[in-house]
Order: sequence, then C-alpha cells, then structure tokens
Amino acid sequence: MNGLMLVARREVATQVRTKAFLIGLAITAVLVAVVPFAARLMAGPDSYTMGTVNSQQLPLQAAAPEAEFEWRSFPDEAAAKKAVLAGDVDAVLVNGAKVLTDGEIDGQLGVLLQSVNREAKLGAAGVTIPPLQMESVGADTRYEAARTGIAVVLVLVLFMLLMGQVMMVAMGVVEEKGSRIVEILLSTLRPWQLLGGKILGLGALGLINLVTILVVGLFSATASGVAADFPPGIPGLVAAVLVWFVLGYAFFAALSAAFGSLVSRQEEVGSVMTPLTMLIMITYFVAFYATNDATGTLATIMSYIPPFSSMVMPVRMAATEVPMWQVGVSMAAMVVAVLVVLAFGSKVYERAVLRTGARLKLGDVLRSK
Repeated sequence: MNGLMLVARREVATQVRTKAFLIGLAITAVLVAVVPFAARLMAGPDSYTMGTVNSQQLPLQAAAPEAEFEWRSFPDEAAAKKAVLAGDVDAVLVNGAKVLTDGEIDGQLGVLLQSVNREAKLGAAGVTIPPLQMESVGADTRYEAARTGIAVVLVLVLFMLLMGQVMMVAMGVVEEKGSRIVEILLSTLRPWQLLGGKILGLGALGLINLVTILVVGLFSATASGVAADFPPGIPGLVAAVLVWFVLGYAFFAALSAAFGSLVSRQEEVGSVMTPLTMLIMITYFVAFYATNDATGTLATIMSYIPPFSSMVMPVRMAATEVPMWQVGVSMAAMVVAVLVVLAFGSKVYERAVLRTGARLKLGDVLRSK
C-alpha cells in the first residue's frame, strides 16, 4: 500500500509542477467563471407577458424599469387558464386577488407582483392588504430549462475530463514502458502498486479539475444571479457528480492502462486506444441524448448499464427527479463493473508491460502465463 501511495504522490507532484497543468487549470477556471456572466448578458432584459381577468394592470414597469412587460386581457378565467397552459402568458391576474401560473411562479416576478399590488391598494391608513393568491394550473415547470442546461454542461464536463485523464494514463504507461523506466520501478514495486498508483494519482488530478470547475461555476452563477434559477438539491447533485466521475474514471482508466501496455511507442497509442475512445464517445452520445429525454426508455435503461451509467445517471439526476433506489442500483452495478475491469486491466498490464518491441495482441497476452 505504501508503494501505491508513493507512485500516486509522484504522479500528482510531477503533473502539478508543469506549466501546462497550471496554465490549463487557470484557463479552465477563467472560462467557467465567465460563462454565467456571458449568459446573463446575452439573455438581455427580463421580459414577461402578463394577463388580466376583471383586473387593472399593475404598474410593474415603473417598479422594475429594467424589465419588459406586455399585458393582455381575457374575458374569463377559463380563457386565461388556456393561455397560461399554452405558454402565451407567464401569469394572469384574476379579480385583483389571484395569480394563475403554469407551475411555480418565477421568483422575481412573484415578489414584484406582491409588492406592487400592496402599494397600489394602500389607499387608506390601517387597511390590511391580503397577499395575492398564487395558483398553478399546470405542472411545475419552473426549473425545466435550468435542469436541461445543467445536464448539458455536466455531460460535456464529464466527457472532456474522462477523455483527457484516460489518455494521460495510456500515455504515461507507454512512456514508462518505452523508456524502460518501468523495469527499474518494478524491481522495487509490484505491478498492481505501479498501476494502481498511476490511476490513483492521475485520477486525483482529474478531481482537482472537476472540483475547480464546480466551485468556480457555482460561485460565478451565484454572483451573476443565474443560480436563482437553479433547482433545489444542487449540493447533493455536486456530490453525486464527484462519485460518478471517480467510478467512470476508474473503469476507463483501467482499460486504458491495459491497452497502453500493449505498445512501446507513443505513436501507436492512438490506434490501440481506438476501441476505448469509441466506447467513451458512445457513452457521451447516449448521455447527451438523455439531456433531452431523461425520463425516456433509452435513458432509463442505459443509466443502469456500466459504463454508460457513469455519464447517463448523473445527467438524469440533473435533468429530472430520480428515485434514490434507482441511483443506488445503478451505482452498485457500476462498482461491480469497476472491480471486474480493474482485475482484467491489472492482469493485462502485469503480463504485457515488460514485453517491449512490436505491438502485442490482447488475445496473446491473456493466453500467456
């Protein structure tokens, strides 16, 4: 175990001292910090389409000059409900006492309606103004757009980090094998310690990148006001994303090390890694599809099947409400798959890493003793 941690610390210390890692981390942090502010600026001013039924228009424009308001009048409450459900209006003021919405009302609009209504009705001292009654005539869709956006960003981040770290594992294995440094290292370490330390160390670097992206992104979203549209449960989602990244990385990194040990030159890494990169790409495409149909049959089934579950399940968790038992079953299946792949990868690595020269065939390695 000491040997494994020694190798892991060496990998981390070697990488964090390089300019490429530090510059890349800084650029990533800056880009992530800028995105929420850019999205807010490009969105333009808030605009709302309001309706009335037997009610006077409230002076919302005067209270919020930075926003835009359009008013429509409806003959009765039934017509107003149809317009709300059709998405023609954001909210309808009925009889000056009730507001109809489709799902939970936008937080900023709700506060504005209550305050302006109270001020408009304060005609005499001592009069108590009851708050407007908020009534939803449809499903709660307030967070639907935010959930989809978070899911899209999440799948992109997981894909880029997994692909990058997995390729680093393969390149590191080939570099040590081609330079014969692995022969020196294995004179004092066991193969599983060298392999496990490399996977653990480079995985820690991936976690540093992921934590940086999540922390900077959440801080920037809060500062820009974008976080106001986030659904509840973000801390739990962040924790789940970290766990799923670790599981997905462990699965793909073990295979990456195994495939990388089959060659001795870095020029051959691309060809030997093609099956694995294709698997990661397919996993990404399935997860990206799930961002728009998180409750569909395909997304639901694939969220249980490793290694697709490493991307699809966190995307489903971001895009919709997922029962905890489903998450638990999916995670358990992924853990089993990781253990199987680690055993497979360590066997291939141990048998192939000291055999230099021409590219080895996976079947020959597995049949060898």
